Amino acid sequence: MRKTRRSTIVDVAKLADVSAKTVSRVMNNEPHVTEAVKTRVREAMRELRYTPNVAAQGLVRSRSYLIGLVYEKPSPSYVVELQKGALERLHGERFRLVVLPVESVTEREDEIIALLRSAALDAVLLAPPASDNAALMRELREGGLPFARISPTRLLGQGPSVAMDDVAAAQEAAEHLIALGHRRIGIIKGDPSHAAADARLVGYMQALARSGIPLRTEMIESGLFTFESGLVAARRLLALDPPPTAILAQNDDMAAATVAAARECGLSVPEDVSVVGFDDSDISRVVWPPLTTIRQPVEDMAYRAMDMLLAVLRGEAEGGDVLLAHELLIRRSSGPPRAEPPIP
Repeated sequence: MRKTRRSTIVDVAKLADVSAKTVSRVMNNEPHVTEAVKTRVREAMRELRYTPNVAAQGLVRSRSYLIGLVYEKPSPSYVVELQKGALERLHGERFRLVVLPVESVTEREDEIIALLRSAALDAVLLAPPASDNAALMRELREGGLPFARISPTRLLGQGPSVAMDDVAAAQEAAEHLIALGHRRIGIIKGDPSHAAADARLVGYMQALARSGIPLRTEMIESGLFTFESGLVAARRLLALDPPPTAILAQNDDMAAATVAAARECGLSVPEDVSVVGFDDSDISRVVWPPLTTIRQPVEDMAYRAMDMLLAVLRGEAEGGDVLLAHELLIRRSSGPPRAEPPIP
C-alpha cells in the first residue's frame, strides 16, 4: 500500500502564500504577524492536517517539550482528574504530557530517579506520594529539572505546590456525622505511604475530641485507597459488636465498597449505617445512594500546578504553596442513626 506523504511546513507556507518562517512565527505565537496572515496559515494547517513535529522543535531549542506526571497507583477516577487538569492547562501549548505511573515511590526511589533522568523531560509534576518524597525532590533539584507538587502534605516550601487542607476536610466530614447524632463512627484509612492518610486521620480524631467522644482503636481500619481494601476493612468494622452507625472512608472507592459491605450484611444506607467518602470522584455519584463526600479539587490542583510549572519553564520565579478550598457535599448516604447502641 502506498503511504501518504506527511505534510511539511513548506507545504503549509505554499498553500497560505507566505514564507516558512512566517508559518513558524504563527505556530510559536510570535508578534508582528497580522491576524489575516494567522488565519490563512491556520486554515492551511487544518486543510493539510499538518501537525508540528515536537521532537524536531525540541532538537532546535534543546528541549523535549515533554512534562512527566508521576503518580502511584491511585484510584482510577483520581488519576483521570489529575490528567484532565494537567491536559487542560497544556491546551494550546507546545508541551506534551507523559504519564509515568509507578508501583511504589518509597520502595523504588532509585528506579524512579533513573527513569526521570533518562526520559528527556523538561519538567515534572509530582502527585502523591511522590509530592512528599524528599529524596526525589532533592535529586530533581540537583539535576536541574523543574518540578511542581500536587497535594503535598509535608515539606511545604519545597518548590511550587497546590494542595488542600486534608486535616480540616476530614474534621468537617466527621463533624457532619456527629451533628447528625452519630457517636460510634468508624474510619477506613488510606495507603499508609500517602501522607494524606495520616492527615485525614488527625482530622477525624480532632472532631471526636472536640465533641468529647472517646477514640476507640477498634473503630480505625486500614485500607489502600482501593475498592477491594475498603471492602475488607468495612466488613471488619461492620462485624464489631456493636458496629459503627457511621463510617468515614478516606476516599470514594473505599466508601463505595463500604456501601457494598453494608448490603452484604443486610444493612441499609443510611438508615442502618451512614457512609461518607472523600474526593467527589465519579463513583461517588453513580453508586446508590450517592455518597456524601468531600470535594477535593484534584482537577483544579493539577491545572494550577501545571500553570506554575509552565511559568518556571518561561524563566519566571518559582511560585509558593497555594491552598485550595474543599467542600462537603451532603448527599443521600448520610443521615441520623436509628438508635445509638449503648457503649459498654
